[in-house]
Amino acid sequence: MEFRLLGPVSASSGDVQLPIGPPKRRAVLALLVLAEGAPVAADRIIEALWDTRPPKHARTIVYGHVSALRGLLHAEPAAQVVTGSGGYALHAAPESADVWRFRDLVRRATAGSPGEASLALLREAVGLWRGQVLGGTGDTPLMAAAAERLTEERLAALEHFATALHACGRGAEALAQLRPAVEQHPLRESLVAVAVRALHDADRQADAIDLYHRTQRLLARELGVDPGSALSDAYLAILRSRPAGDQPAPASPQPEAIAQQPAAPTLPVTPDTPPPPCLLPRAPAGFVGRTDHLARLTETARSGNPPLSVVTGPAGVGKTSLAVHWAYAHAGDFPDGVLYADLHATEPDGTGPQPAGVLHDFLQALGVPEERLPADARAAEQLYRSLLATRRVLVLLDNARDSAQVRPLLPGTPGCTVLVTSRNRLEGLVATDCARLLPLERLAPADGVRVLRTVIGDVRVAAEPAAAAELAALCDGLPLALRLAAARLAARPRLALRAMADDLVDEHRRLSLLSGEDLGVEATLRLSVQQLPPAGALLFRQLALHVGSDLDAGAAAALSGLPPAAARTALDELAAAHLVEEWTGDRYLMHDLTRLYARSLAERADTAGLHRLLVYYLAAAQAAAAAAEPGSQPCSSLPPDVPPPAAPPVFANRADAMTWYVTERANLTAAVATAADAGHPGLAWRIAVQLWPVVVRQVHDGWEPTLERALAAATALDDPDAESRLCSLLGWVLTENGQHTAALEHLRRAPDLAVRAGDPRGQVIALINWAAALEHVGDLTGAGTRRELAARMAHALDHPHTESLSLYHLAAHCLLVGRPDEAVAHCRHGLTLAPDEQSDERRALLLDTCGKALQALGRDAEARRCFAEAAALTGTPGPDEKTAAGRNGRAAGGNLRALAG
Repeated sequence: MEFRLLGPVSASSGDVQLPIGPPKRRAVLALLVLAEGAPVAADRIIEALWDTRPPKHARTIVYGHVSALRGLLHAEPAAQVVTGSGGYALHAAPESADVWRFRDLVRRATAGSPGEASLALLREAVGLWRGQVLGGTGDTPLMAAAAERLTEERLAALEHFATALHACGRGAEALAQLRPAVEQHPLRESLVAVAVRALHDADRQADAIDLYHRTQRLLARELGVDPGSALSDAYLAILRSRPAGDQPAPASPQPEAIAQQPAAPTLPVTPDTPPPPCLLPRAPAGFVGRTDHLARLTETARSGNPPLSVVTGPAGVGKTSLAVHWAYAHAGDFPDGVLYADLHATEPDGTGPQPAGVLHDFLQALGVPEERLPADARAAEQLYRSLLATRRVLVLLDNARDSAQVRPLLPGTPGCTVLVTSRNRLEGLVATDCARLLPLERLAPADGVRVLRTVIGDVRVAAEPAAAAELAALCDGLPLALRLAAARLAARPRLALRAMADDLVDEHRRLSLLSGEDLGVEATLRLSVQQLPPAGALLFRQLALHVGSDLDAGAAAALSGLPPAAARTALDELAAAHLVEEWTGDRYLMHDLTRLYARSLAERADTAGLHRLLVYYLAAAQAAAAAAEPGSQPCSSLPPDVPPPAAPPVFANRADAMTWYVTERANLTAAVATAADAGHPGLAWRIAVQLWPVVVRQVHDGWEPTLERALAAATALDDPDAESRLCSLLGWVLTENGQHTAALEHLRRAPDLAVRAGDPRGQVIALINWAAALEHVGDLTGAGTRRELAARMAHALDHPHTESLSLYHLAAHCLLVGRPDEAVAHCRHGLTLAPDEQSDERRALLLDTCGKALQALGRDAEARRCFAEAAALTGTPGPDEKTAAGRNGRAAGGNLRALAG
């Protein structure tokens, strides 16, 4: 098992990447890993996920995320999330998290003097970083602070690494990693000092001295201070090693090695030679972040075969800004010029310049007189490629619609570099031209705040840091949205950031607030939707009705009414246009602003899609319950006259079903609430009762609001069967969570409701759960009476699954009141009932209780055999001693006290 935080947060088991899920769940995992085994309180997690505005049921949502993580790790005994008095903790091997390994390596490396031994450790530590730390975890102030602390640790390690290289006479090797670090942290003197030394070690004294002087000026301008001792000492060391007359002036040009801002290209021009073309638009103002993406573009330009990059991403994510920024920074690498064309794929009517027209513009820029321009498009392509065959030119094709629009504009030889931006993935260019795709994600939280700083200044952001972080989150990490929000603030200098954030919280106003004089988030999303193929456009309209933020192909088919295969195609079309994001092979996420835009189109959606979606979730939950408990009787069926969905999921086994429950929990609970609100109470209660296999296994994970909502829907229907099932299940959940008074209010009603419904099996379950609550409040006599009645009724039903359940509970009661001999008899009888149909969990419970009863009778050898069999069924080690057996037994019983289905 491996957890990665030093980049995008992820987890893997062997070579398999685990589907962690949405950003908040990634944040929960990150908090648990950062705690290094110590418990993290639920309040701390809530603060990390929502800052100052947690939703009403925040604790319930946290329970759900923790449960989902437990589900992911259920097959990994060496990595488990446990609950204690102080909160949740992750217990895992010391080497299973990259941040743990990083800290251990740095600690060992810095314990001694710089040298080859420490160098190897630090090289490994620095190499563990894979990009934006804590990527994909949201941008609340607490998570941003955690990312900032980790970044500080990385910079300190990088400084130690550069120092160790310097001590070994290899300081120049550090430059590749120091350059982007200094660009991002130009005021960190200790970092600049090691960079100055590294440049000197690389025999680049002029660049080293220039870097010192630029930093000196920056410190004076921004902070009003002179360089400290570390940076001054590095500078003096260089001066002492150079002849006095060989010192460059302080105002020398920025070196290519460590440049803070890109400069326009300056190329030599003679009177007889036309200047090389530079068709770039203005450099983007206030560009921030994207260090990793810039580095990948550089890598492709230098080592790609061919050097062809395609920057893709959703509308407003900053594709053009990234490409133009990189082009200005590297224009000096292309002595024969930079060509640029906006292909206008984002025009409202879907039109844009044709390749032939772009070729004519490029040919004229390359020096071909207008009268010699070929009239034939094919001839223009050939001339274009002939002219570029011996030149080094950068070709930037912005806002491409598809691969066919790009291909005629590609050079014919690898000497030129091509950079394409598009909202679509242009997979055709990957297949035919070996293009390297560079997906551009939303900005990291800290970079989102930096965008605000560039527009409204440091003072206002520093005065309200929490509000600034919330604004960045509400803008979904999209640079366009961030700049529009910042522009609104800049135009209103008395408007507090908190007031702006409060306005954006209103989902009905957010899109309208994120618009400017001639552009806006809604407008850019509208253009993306207008260019969708018919199936993708239909599905996007129907997403307005979706109950959650993620979905699979089955849910997409239900919403859209498309056949399953066509729904998968439609999802791929939305993913290609970056309107949804593919999380796993069959799971897609819709980010907040896109979701809000889809909901703004709700009046265009076919409302029958919501009913189909709710029926799909009901049918899927029924299939999951049957796979999770194959011997149990179904809790409900589809309502009368409701056809089943076209392709409900199929579950191979219990583990498959339980994984689905955990993955879909947010959608399932939202489906219950939506069904109740939309006038489908029959679907609301049916979906809720089908959750029982996951409810009983994760009983402390905040199911009460969902079950209470479903019970209200059942009560409104005056359906005794529905009320009985929900009173029984909700009462049991309340009992297990210590709310005994509320539990008994429901459990007292459940048996009579089951009688009214003509459901004797439901009456048995209700009696069992009622008895459990009575035991908790000390009424052992009442509990025993109901357990004995439940066992007699179950026997009469001739339903082995229900009878074995009732016998387990009766045996546990007998053991509790000091009748171990009866407990043994009930357990052994239960084990003989349809053993091939019993789940391993049920048999383990019966064996465990039998072992405890045998212990109480002094029959230790038989008890140990029972405990060993139970342990083998549950995958836990068998006990070696009598006390260990007791502990094992209590754990098994506590984890699955009752399977109330």
